[in-house]
Amino acid sequence: MAANWEKKGDTEGVLTFEIAQDKIKKGLDQAFNRVKKNLNVPGFRKGHVSRTVFDHMYGESALYEDALNIVMPSEYDAAVKEAGIDPVDQPKVDIDSMDEGKPWVLKATVTVAPEVKLGDYKGLEVDKQDTTVTDEDVQKELEDKQKSQAELVLKEDGKAEKGDTVTIDYVGTVDGKEFDGGSAKNYSLELGSNSFIPGFEDQLIGHKAGDEVTVKVTFPDDYQAKELQGKDAEFKTTLHEVKSKELPKLDDDFAKDLDDEDVDTLEELKLKIKSDLQEKKDDAAKDAIQEQAIAEAVANATIPAIPQAMIDTEVDNQMNQYMSSMQQQGISPQMYYQLTGTSEDDLKKQFAANAESRVKTNLVLEAVVKAEKIEPTDDQVKAEIKRLAGEYNMEEKAVRKALTDDMLKHDIGVQDAITLITDNVKEVAPKAEKKSTKKAAKKDDAKADKKADAKDAKDAK
Repeated sequence: MAANWEKKGDTEGVLTFEIAQDKIKKGLDQAFNRVKKNLNVPGFRKGHVSRTVFDHMYGESALYEDALNIVMPSEYDAAVKEAGIDPVDQPKVDIDSMDEGKPWVLKATVTVAPEVKLGDYKGLEVDKQDTTVTDEDVQKELEDKQKSQAELVLKEDGKAEKGDTVTIDYVGTVDGKEFDGGSAKNYSLELGSNSFIPGFEDQLIGHKAGDEVTVKVTFPDDYQAKELQGKDAEFKTTLHEVKSKELPKLDDDFAKDLDDEDVDTLEELKLKIKSDLQEKKDDAAKDAIQEQAIAEAVANATIPAIPQAMIDTEVDNQMNQYMSSMQQQGISPQMYYQLTGTSEDDLKKQFAANAESRVKTNLVLEAVVKAEKIEPTDDQVKAEIKRLAGEYNMEEKAVRKALTDDMLKHDIGVQDAITLITDNVKEVAPKAEKKSTKKAAKKDDAKADKKADAKDAKDAK
C-alpha cells in the first residue's frame, strides 16, 4: 500500500492512500452479492441475476459506493499503521479518484494526538512528607474507636444536647403546604451530625422528650430539589426520646472486644493502631510525592493545544468507568441520577472540569514510555491479567478476552513511567519551611557579624 502523511498543523494532517485493484475487486463482489438479493430483473428469479447482466444494465460503477464502504475501514487502518500516526477522532474522507481499472485514491483529513516535547522528568524536587505518627494521633484514633462503640442510653428527664440522638416525628410545610419527602415518623437523628437542613438540628437542642417544637429553616440555594431551593419552611416536630452516648471504658476488655484476633491488651491495641496509622501515612506520602512529581513533569513539558475529540473521549471514558463501578454495586444510571438529584449532563460537566489536565498527563507519560523505550514483558502482562481478575472477581480468560495485549502493555508502560519518575525525585523541605530556615540563617549570620564587629573593636582598643 502506498500511504502518504502530510502534516498540516500540530494535530491535523492529510493521509493519502490507495486501494489496490485486487481489494477493489473483492469489495465489488461483496457489494454485488448484497445488492442482487433485492433485485427484480425480468427473466431472472429474484436474487439470481448474473453479474454480467447487472453490469450491462446498471454499470459496475453502481457498486462503487457500497464496495468502498466495505473495503475502506481495513484499508484506512492499514494506511494509518504504515504512516505511523495516532488518530484520535473519526477521519473526514474525500475521494481523489476512482478510475476504472486503476487503484482508488483517497484523502483522509485526520486529527492526531499532539506531539509532546518533554522537559525535565527525572530528579524533580518534591516536598518532603511528614510521616511521623505521634502519641496524640494514636490517642485520637483510639478515642474515635471508643466513640464508635458507644451505646445510646435513654435520658429520662434530660434536655437534648449536641451529640445526643433524638427520635422525632416531623411534618414540613412551605407556604403552609406539605411537600414530598418533608414528613417522617420515629426518625432517629443525631444532633450535630449536620445531616438535616442547616439550622434544623440546633433548634432541637435544649428540648426534652414530649416537647413539640416548630423548627423554622431556609432551604439552601443549591438544595437538590430545585422546587425547594431558597424556600422558607416550617417543621412541626415532636420529640419522643432523647438518648445520650455512653462510652465504653478504655481497658483490656475494650481492646479484646474491638479486635480479639490480634490483641489481648489495651497497649497491644495502641501498638496496632500506631502501625496502621503509619502504613496509612506512608501510603499518603507516596501518593502525594507521586502526584507532585507527575504534575511537575507535565508542567515542564511543551504540549500543543489538545484536540476537543481527545477531551470528549476522556470524559466518556471516565463516565463509563464510574457508571460501571456503580453498576457493580447494583446501582443503575437511572437510580444514580435519582439518588443524587443530578443528570447525565451534570456528571459530564463534573468529569469535563479536569479532562484536559488528565489528557495532558497521559500524553506526557506516554512520551516518557517512548523516550525511555519501556517495553512491558509477557510476564508483566500475565501478572497484570491475574491482578485485574482478582480485583474485579473475574476469570483470567474473561480479562484476556476483554483486553488486548496492546491495551495491557500500554497501561503497564504508563505505570512503569510513573514509577520511574517517582523513584528519581529529590525530597526537599517544603517552601514555607525553606523560608523560615533562610530567615533563621540570616539572623544567625547577623548575630555572627555583630560578634565579629565587637571583637574587632575590642582588638583595636
